[in-house]
Amino acid sequence: MLVLDFDATDDTVHGNQEKKFFHGYYDSYCFLPLYVFCGSQLLVSYLRPADIDPALHSRAVLKLLVKRLRQVWPQVKIIFRADSGFCRWRFMRWCERNDVGYIIGLAHNAVLQRLSQSWIDISKEQFEQTGQKQRIFGEFSYAAGTWDCQRRVIVKAEHLEKGANTRFVVTNLEGKPQQLYDELYCQRGQAENKIKEQQLHLFADRTSCHDFVANQSRVLLSSAAYILTDTLRREALGETELANAQVDTIRLKLLKIGARIVCSVRRIVFHLAGGYPFKNIFAHTLFRLSSLSSVRLSNGFG
Repeated sequence: MLVLDFDATDDTVHGNQEKKFFHGYYDSYCFLPLYVFCGSQLLVSYLRPADIDPALHSRAVLKLLVKRLRQVWPQVKIIFRADSGFCRWRFMRWCERNDVGYIIGLAHNAVLQRLSQSWIDISKEQFEQTGQKQRIFGEFSYAAGTWDCQRRVIVKAEHLEKGANTRFVVTNLEGKPQQLYDELYCQRGQAENKIKEQQLHLFADRTSCHDFVANQSRVLLSSAAYILTDTLRREALGETELANAQVDTIRLKLLKIGARIVCSVRRIVFHLAGGYPFKNIFAHTLFRLSSLSSVRLSNGFG
């Protein structure tokens, strides 16, 4: 099973870049890039102007990804996961027609409030009786006025000290409402963390060129850096203290180190400091990468 996380984020700009626009939600001039992750692995980093629907082109991107993934794994189950900015009925209809699962956030409205009121009331009553946070899950069929049919909606009726905290998701997946919400939908927060790694730690937000295509190139270079670092983390650091480190930690502790380079006719020698505190991890990483290279070469992958 592959879960594809789609998310749009802001890339704030301060100059006179092409296709920059003011975005009311982020309260700034920015771009609105689209990112797609599968676990920690980055699949798409697509720079877009900010004066657009957050879901723009996401259905086309999903079509391309599904086609390519099924060429390699014909029987793989694919699930699309996203927040309410991607809740579009044509998107959901395409998923249903192409055997793609989806679980998508659904923005609050009066109809959803009315349909879920019984769970909300129970949650409130239990909170008043116990003084502790209450979470009750339910489900019902719902269709917005523009949708082509009714679909399954899961409600999380939560009540806290600050009041009700009700959430909705729409899905075509089978399973208990709480299990789908807690174990599947809530995990999309990991994709947001990966976007932060790319933008804050590998400088994907340095889109200061005037030309839009040049800024897209900068985002792609940052994406390549993320893919290399994440591959290093997954393939070579799994048994070390950096196994779950963020990419900036790996970059600063393992890659950005001083060395003296001595060149001769026959060889290039890197002299590393004997007092380097992560030398054991560095040696382990080199050994793992060499082993992986040998395996891939023996399998015909150069």
